[in-house]
Amino acid sequence: MAATIGHLSASTDGLPILVTATSTAGTTIHTAINATDQIDMVHLYAANNHTAAVAITIEWGVATATSNIVVTVPFDQGLLRLTPRGGLPIQNSKVVKIFAATGSVIAIEGHVVRSAADQAFN
Repeated sequence: MAATIGHLSASTDGLPILVTATSTAGTTIHTAINATDQIDMVHLYAANNHTAAVAITIEWGVATATSNIVVTVPFDQGLLRLTPRGGLPIQNSKVVKIFAATGSVIAIEGHVVRSAADQAFN
């Protein structure tokens, strides 16, 4: 079976997700598949609709400082890729959340490539 491509689980019809949270736990972006034999490869992009750069914190499956990914999103620059070109893996109902230093100015877009049960991403 082939991998499937889909929207981020918190997105309605593929629309951007507005980051409203300004501290942990962040705004939910995607909840991974409830399986250990499949993987979601998540691709994320951010747009900053503010008048200054905004720091965001990505909580990838857990909300601990040692696991967080912190990125500064420049303003007036279009979409900034937040994940590597191949995406980042997550599975087993883990949740990707994001919070920002300034609420309601960062929009997250992206997609998920979900592996089939008989397929592995290496």
